[in-house]
Amino acid sequence: MENVETVISKAKPVASFEQNILLTAKGGSVMFVGKLFNQFSRLVITLLLTRLLGPAQYGLYNIALSAAAIASHFALVGLGTALVRYVALYAGRRDEQAVWGSIQIAVGISTALSALISALLFALSHVIATEVFHDATLAPVLQLISFTIPLLSFSDVLAGATRGFKRIEHMVIAQNIAQPLVRMLLLLAFSLVGLNIMQAVVIFGVADFVASLLLIYFLNSQFPLRRPLHAARRAPREMLSYSIPMWLADTIATFRGNIQTILLGSLSSVFTVGVFAVANQLNQFADLVHHSVTTAVQPIIVQVHDSDNREQLGRLYQTVSKWMFSFNVPIFLIVVMFPTPILSIFGKDFTQGATALTLLSWASLVNAGTGMCGLILDMTGYTKLKLANSVSQLALIVILSTLLIPTLGMVGAAVAALAGQSVINVLRVVEIYIIFRLLPYNASFLKPILAGVSALLVTLIAGNWLPVSDGNLQALALIPLLACAYVGAILLFGLEPEDRAILARVRKRATRKLSQNRA
Repeated sequence: MENVETVISKAKPVASFEQNILLTAKGGSVMFVGKLFNQFSRLVITLLLTRLLGPAQYGLYNIALSAAAIASHFALVGLGTALVRYVALYAGRRDEQAVWGSIQIAVGISTALSALISALLFALSHVIATEVFHDATLAPVLQLISFTIPLLSFSDVLAGATRGFKRIEHMVIAQNIAQPLVRMLLLLAFSLVGLNIMQAVVIFGVADFVASLLLIYFLNSQFPLRRPLHAARRAPREMLSYSIPMWLADTIATFRGNIQTILLGSLSSVFTVGVFAVANQLNQFADLVHHSVTTAVQPIIVQVHDSDNREQLGRLYQTVSKWMFSFNVPIFLIVVMFPTPILSIFGKDFTQGATALTLLSWASLVNAGTGMCGLILDMTGYTKLKLANSVSQLALIVILSTLLIPTLGMVGAAVAALAGQSVINVLRVVEIYIIFRLLPYNASFLKPILAGVSALLVTLIAGNWLPVSDGNLQALALIPLLACAYVGAILLFGLEPEDRAILARVRKRATRKLSQNRA
């Protein structure tokens, strides 16, 4: 058997910056499209379920799915994200034994934990239903949903492995397209004959089973799985020392919004909770591009860092950060200029959240403007630092929320969120600079700033000349103008070489598709 040093010496040549940036753009685009489809599918699924089940049954269904999601999160203990890092790391070294060992560890531990948690949920279902939710009819639903927990954990582990091989399209096809599509089709079929809550839960499980089968197929095509179990080199302690701090930090991030909601409800009013929730949901749209690109670039950062190519890591850091900021600027301007018309879509009462929505959009801009600093810490192994950052951010948000919500209501909650996001992201930028001597900024960062200012001025001038006083009509007319002015200014100031390379690749593919269609 070859030793570690021999295997590592046969590592693949490191991809060039141009190859990696094109792969990031492709993966980010695929992820973004998948997320949009998933969001649309969720809306359709929600409409179908609410009409077929009614409010009470749909409420029970949501409680059951939330219980399964929480249980799956605890069963994974961060191994899905850990697998992204370790598969990318060992695949870059062509160390198949270590790749196989990493997959075995993630599957084995998550399966054992998910089976245990599933059994506990099944056994305690009556107690949870009657003592916590005061509804005995929830018990059989919890018992049925408990069988999906190992499946949910398994599919997330498989998705992590496919992402580690830099095949993000496989995860998107399985989890963002096939899974919701199967749910929609089955719900539509059952809508013809009637649907009850137990059937809805079964449909959820079947859809995730289909996604898991697809992920197994995709992973096997990239890394054949029919190999002896003993033909692996395992490092469970190393993986868990990485995954557990990551899992704890992600748990804090997941429940941070829920904690702020509870504080808002207890220190202000239920009305402000509803308005703030809508503003928060709208603001999450701005984070779609950020999340899509960072998901795509994760394995690339791992391999570039492992090759000790500091120069390419710095270029990736600056280029990807500029992209995320550039896409966020027009969304930020639209929200800041038209918060009231946007919120009026949900009803007149929700327009009271305009100031909160504006502050939350500033938080998203700060997040985009400080780049992928947090991701670099994650993928280079600084998970304990990530955990410390997450705890600090939560503490700051809780303290500020407690102080500000009693007097400012939802605006106080938004100020706390903005302060927490700003402080922690500046801290991450400083940490990356101390560790790697890298910053997310270069001269090209000025272009989206100048383009945003130009688009803002054009929109303000046009708004003064527009012969319409109604705010909603003004928004309908000026939002397209703002977007066009921003894109025009970006093109006027000039694209960077990596941007032109991506556009050239898009044009080349489009030309090839057109020629194939004509033939």
